[in-house]
Amino acid sequence: MMQENRSFDEYFGSALNAYRGKLGFSQEIDGTPANVSLKTWDKSPNVSPFHMINVCSEDLSGSWQEAHADEDLENQDHPASPPPMDGFASMAGGFAAHTRGYTDTAGKRAMGFYTDQDLPFYYWAATQFGTSDRWFSPALTRTQPNRMYLLAATSQGRAFPPKSGEPAITAKTIFELLQDNNITWRVYVTDGWAPGKTGATYMNYFGNFTPKHVDHFADAKTFAADAQSGNLPQVSLIESGYESGQDEHPLNSVQVGAAFAESFVTALMNSPSWKDSIFFLTFDEGGGFYDHVPPAPAVSPDGIKPFDIPPGDPQGDFVQTGFRVPLMVISPFAKPHFVSHTTMDFTAMLKFIETRFNLGSLNNRDAAQPDMTEFFDWTAPNMSPGAPPPQPAKQCSNIHQLP
Repeated sequence: MMQENRSFDEYFGSALNAYRGKLGFSQEIDGTPANVSLKTWDKSPNVSPFHMINVCSEDLSGSWQEAHADEDLENQDHPASPPPMDGFASMAGGFAAHTRGYTDTAGKRAMGFYTDQDLPFYYWAATQFGTSDRWFSPALTRTQPNRMYLLAATSQGRAFPPKSGEPAITAKTIFELLQDNNITWRVYVTDGWAPGKTGATYMNYFGNFTPKHVDHFADAKTFAADAQSGNLPQVSLIESGYESGQDEHPLNSVQVGAAFAESFVTALMNSPSWKDSIFFLTFDEGGGFYDHVPPAPAVSPDGIKPFDIPPGDPQGDFVQTGFRVPLMVISPFAKPHFVSHTTMDFTAMLKFIETRFNLGSLNNRDAAQPDMTEFFDWTAPNMSPGAPPPQPAKQCSNIHQLP
């Protein structure tokens, strides 16, 4: 299951070590450093990380130009090594300045963070089971190309969503690879599903494959029943509530989204299927929220360079990751309280599936990833990890509310 547009530092970087310390566990998370101070867009005083007082905010942009400016505000085409990671507030402020009705022209919201008081379920899951402080989105750009990487380990040269008239996306997806090898799979869709329809799923980008397999798409409301009855397929994807506000995208409540994610994990844990399952819970990209760790070098999936970058935007290639995002690896086989420091992007989940079922790789990107087996101890399953804490689900009130 993959939620939307949140950085590691925003959710975990400022408070997860303290949470772990209270429970007597190691404080080894590479979290937000002290004395961070970033330039604003409107030339107001610099802004430092602060505890968000609202569960939602005005939107930000994690698109190609803004993401490269987040990395190095003054040298977007040729970032310093290491890059200063200094453009987040300025880019968020500029986005507000160019968006009708927005007020945060300083860009303060990019520097807000949450704690275990706000997101108790995520803090519990990341600590009771496994997490990583070197888990990156695959591409330094916005949601849609990163979602393509989740499904196919490439965007086939796209730094932006596909436009009419562009070449079709023909890359083989993980589900096509599973289908070819007789591995059962299903996509559980939250919004827009109906019999004979796929609903709101990013698999719709892959038009050569998805229309032939509509029977593999199901209402997400059936996930709990399938888990309870033992009818889960070998591999599942849960598509979140992108249209119903349950995906944690800015403008939507982080608590509503976290409670939605918890509902699937709880359904799995309370079912017979828990005994031999792994639930990966992560986010598609940083969304313009601050993170202090620079993107990592990466392998080009297929040698295809970006073909849709507008003139004047930073040039580049798909040879570095995006920013860090949160990860929770939830399973009776997950090493308790484990923190991975191995650099990987989330196509490592594809590598894990390929390793599990002895499949080949989709392309060079997933082939180069670690297989994630370091997260697990297959000899000592923890069948009773305890009940997760209830996750508050406060709705948004005033998206403009900031200190």
